[in-house]
Amino acid sequence: MKVEFPTDLEIARKAKLMPMQDIAAKMGIGVHLLEPYGHDVAKIKLDAIDELRDRPRAKYVVVSAITPTPLGEGKTTTTVGLGDALGKIGRRATVAIRQPSMGPTFGIKGGAAGGGYSQVVPMERLNLHLTGDFHAVTAAHNLLAAMIDNYIHHSLRDFPIDLHSITWRRVLDVSDRVLRSVVVGLGAPEDGVTRQTGFDITAASEVMAVLALSTSLQDMRKRLGRMVIGLARDGQPITADFLHAGGAMTVIMRDAIKPNLLQTLENTPVLVHAGPFGNIANGASSVLADMIGIHGGEFLVTEAGFGADMGAERFFNIKCRTSGLAPDAAVVVATVRALKVHSGKYRVVAGKPLPPDLLEENPDDVMAGAANLRKQVENIQIHGVTPVVAINAFPGDHPSEHRAIRELAEHLGVRSAVCRNFSDGGDGAVELAEMVAEAAEEPSTFQLLYPDAATLREKIEVIALRIYGARRVEYDPAAARQLDAFEASGFGRLPVCIAKTHLSISSDPKMKGAPTGWVLPVREVRASVGAGFIYPICGEMRTMPGLPTTPNATLVDIDEDGEIVGLS
Repeated sequence: MKVEFPTDLEIARKAKLMPMQDIAAKMGIGVHLLEPYGHDVAKIKLDAIDELRDRPRAKYVVVSAITPTPLGEGKTTTTVGLGDALGKIGRRATVAIRQPSMGPTFGIKGGAAGGGYSQVVPMERLNLHLTGDFHAVTAAHNLLAAMIDNYIHHSLRDFPIDLHSITWRRVLDVSDRVLRSVVVGLGAPEDGVTRQTGFDITAASEVMAVLALSTSLQDMRKRLGRMVIGLARDGQPITADFLHAGGAMTVIMRDAIKPNLLQTLENTPVLVHAGPFGNIANGASSVLADMIGIHGGEFLVTEAGFGADMGAERFFNIKCRTSGLAPDAAVVVATVRALKVHSGKYRVVAGKPLPPDLLEENPDDVMAGAANLRKQVENIQIHGVTPVVAINAFPGDHPSEHRAIRELAEHLGVRSAVCRNFSDGGDGAVELAEMVAEAAEEPSTFQLLYPDAATLREKIEVIALRIYGARRVEYDPAAARQLDAFEASGFGRLPVCIAKTHLSISSDPKMKGAPTGWVLPVREVRASVGAGFIYPICGEMRTMPGLPTTPNATLVDIDEDGEIVGLS
């Protein structure tokens, strides 16, 4: 008889939550540093950074992955499971993850609280509004947008800004493709000046990236003020502070800057803070959460976005550059299905069943996709960090396929572990925890990929050639002019965050495995000066997703008892 595995929501509802003061106490954080949001969530005051500063520093572990399928390969589930498993072997751990966006939650991917018996709870609050941080980002971002259009309306005759150069759009935390390109200011003259603009999802806002990379309230104030919204007619950058908007934006963000404290199903402390878009921004949880968590136990386990070519590279060269924290070990999550896809024989489409052939036992297909795992392990090692391969086990996997991955890891000279924490909780990731603890004890030789003083082109090219395996970089004429202008404006010392597809190490989502000999095309370059990085755009980047044919929102409802149903 077939046994039905309970849904994530059913599992989460049965969680035995500890009081938040007890969760905080596990990190050495007193009640006086907490701001309760109900009985199961709290914010941590930034005073905790100074109060914990003299405590021992935890081992810092980042969880990354091979290049994923559109379904994701379970990085958050592995992150949560590893945190719980470290507790199983007697090592105090804290987990740090991004806050989910409601766009994907109601779209095709569902929530991002982990899964099965490796979840962050309360699941409903985490995947919906939590403490309102996303709404604060939305409000602060749109306040600046309103002040831009107000300035245009009142100063059009003597307007110093080139209207065509304005890059600041509006944001909403929803997936809505019809908002990608809109015209505003239609109607009577008092309704504003007509111009074309658009909407991005809130996670793609530079304000969100600022939240993730700020190191204090005053640092956030400076970053918000120096965000560039367009250019003057003489080509000079126009900032939020030019419009006197930075102060009010900071006030809106005053509570959002405090990290949120939650817990896993097994009562491991979890810091949930910020959610920057992984394609065009750093894609990792906040520096502030890590500055607190690094003194909250023996291990701090955090997550980077997408594969190691994107998430880990940005974690190392943007986040660690900002925080000054050096990782002690890295986890590379791999799955049988993703490696089979990298063989080039299968195509996975979100919202559709997996190809039947992909589910059949075939370790040869796993090995045919091995180049991707090999390259992503190398991308970690290039930065001087010791990787551990975590094989995220799915029910349809075959033991021979797991053995194939372990043999590959052994050939690469790295540790590996099969993880069944989705079904077994922390117990299912004990082997991974032991491997990570061993790896973290090895001498750290962490190094950044490039110095601040390198030119923007040098930074782009070292990532393209060493991390992506490209042969060279080609710049469209407009991109070349933009790079020259950013260097001339004094932005050349900023790190770069290459915006490209997450479905391939290359810039072409159809190229699987670890392609070489290809050319990275840079068609445009934009500056997130407030966040503190330059992002070259390579390919089509959708910063406002659309909904699928049958969105997850159609399954979500309230039952007769007022309980949420259908959330995943």
